[in-house]
Amino acid sequence: MHGQGYLELFLIFLLAAVVAVPLFRRLGLGAVLGYLVAGTAIGPYGLKLAKDSTSILAVSELGVVMMLFVIGLELSPSRLWVMRRHVFGIGGLQVAISALAIAAATAMLGLGWKANFVIGLGLALSSTAVGLQLLAERKELTTGFGRMGFAILLFQDLVAIPLLALIPLLGEAKSAAHSGLPLDAVLKAVGMIALVVIGGRLLLRQLFRAAAWTQMGEVFTATALLVVVGTAWLMQLAGLSMGLGAFLAGVLLADSEFRHELEAQIDPFKGLLLGLFFMAVGMSIDVSRVMAEPGLIAAGVGALMLVKLIVLVAVGWRPGGLPLRQALMLGAVLALGGEFAFVVFGEAFKAGLIDGALRDRLVAIVGLSMAATPLIVIAMSRLLLKHPEPKEERPADVIDHETPRVIIAGFGRMGQIVGRILRAQKIPFTALEHNTEQVDLSRRFGTMIYFGDPSKPELLRAAHAERAEVFVLTTDDPETTVRTARLLRRLYPNLKVFARARNRQHAFKLMDLGVEVIRETFHSSLEMSQQVLEALGIPPDVAQERRERFREHDERIMREQYLIYDDEAALIANSQQALKDLEGLFEADASRNDEKREPGQIA
Repeated sequence: MHGQGYLELFLIFLLAAVVAVPLFRRLGLGAVLGYLVAGTAIGPYGLKLAKDSTSILAVSELGVVMMLFVIGLELSPSRLWVMRRHVFGIGGLQVAISALAIAAATAMLGLGWKANFVIGLGLALSSTAVGLQLLAERKELTTGFGRMGFAILLFQDLVAIPLLALIPLLGEAKSAAHSGLPLDAVLKAVGMIALVVIGGRLLLRQLFRAAAWTQMGEVFTATALLVVVGTAWLMQLAGLSMGLGAFLAGVLLADSEFRHELEAQIDPFKGLLLGLFFMAVGMSIDVSRVMAEPGLIAAGVGALMLVKLIVLVAVGWRPGGLPLRQALMLGAVLALGGEFAFVVFGEAFKAGLIDGALRDRLVAIVGLSMAATPLIVIAMSRLLLKHPEPKEERPADVIDHETPRVIIAGFGRMGQIVGRILRAQKIPFTALEHNTEQVDLSRRFGTMIYFGDPSKPELLRAAHAERAEVFVLTTDDPETTVRTARLLRRLYPNLKVFARARNRQHAFKLMDLGVEVIRETFHSSLEMSQQVLEALGIPPDVAQERRERFREHDERIMREQYLIYDDEAALIANSQQALKDLEGLFEADASRNDEKREPGQIA
């Protein structure tokens, strides 16, 4: 019967997640809010289908631990060292200013300085789980504000260590055994971090090599989970954040050959436990407290998020060097309270620093700020989209190359290869590019490249297109390619033009303009096909013959389809017939090869 209770609880969580998350994703509100609302609905303050939110929250924190391990896998020690200014400089500034501002606001409530200090620091911390999950969902972890947000969250995990050690010392009813000496706690924390770093450096790779040697997937998965849970446990023994240990283990393995396999093994567990964590947070929101004091709780949520938003925008914009728009997004993502606040306020209540009613209000404020954050992020994104940043039109560069034999428009992947071959052949060329970042990057590598839009006639005149023998058109945007080709045909009808085509339809439009078309992936696909045939045991000369046969056939079919490309039905019929013809050609080639083969020769 006891087991049946666990099974029922498991089914309730799965059902709530399966119903709520797709619905909220469909509404554009994100998975995090779906989990939070589902947890509130089934929790002890909702339908009471699941009552023990504390135990569930403790177990589900492993999801946050695994998420930090995976993030650590993406950060080598060298990259982490580069981030030190953001972690300790920007992160420290955000926590200090936010804590002071919040403590100053709570001082008006008549609380003592100890309570104000704990509340200020507890609310200054943001939710690592919600913040990073939102950034990952929106694919913004690698943006400027995403990287800064991660650095700030990492510092907050570090500052949580001394805060927990200080709470018993600040309490009025502490005992010597309970409080301990701060110096002992610090030495224990530093010693455990050193143990994880040094021991991990010496042992982790050997451990995973032994697991990989067994060639048993389940053993490798168990080893990965052992490392994550084991380092989290060691950190917890020292009174540190569990996630910090897993993060350090991930960093130590970031340069190893097992990085990608570890990420693949941990990811399913991380996703499930993170979902459970968000639901447990939703369960911890005291709906009755919110309903009893809606105005007070709403004012608390609004004040908390406004203060932190202002601080985050300020430190991200000025000391952090982010553009204002990115600083606003940083503030929207991290203006919420953090899961660590639940622990801080629980310990503060035990130490007699705050009473039970204030603890419940603070927990409700933190939980509701988590629930509001996805909506705040969506609103901020839409606001910024409605008011796009005015682009300063960079003037085209003055081109001092007067006798180019070749002009390359679009100096990306294909254009650079053409340019390198021409330079090796000592053939002068002029490179044009409309992407300012690409221009700056190419110049840093020593390539003389000019900024400008090749689809504008004044730039073509400045580049002396009338003196060029060949124009190579490799711009990324298909519409720009067609527009430029049309302009070249009108202004310079005798100029030989080679153009990059994205696909068949794009190629047909360029062929209409009399341009020599090079399909961007055609020849690399032929090379790959030949290597695949050889890997399957087909002799290299036969694979080469098949490749050439396909190339000739496809180029002929493309010329045929060019005549009918605006007739979809005819194009489909032609494609189907072309496949049958190609199969017939391959069969005929195989028959001829069999006839040439000497008697007794193995096929």
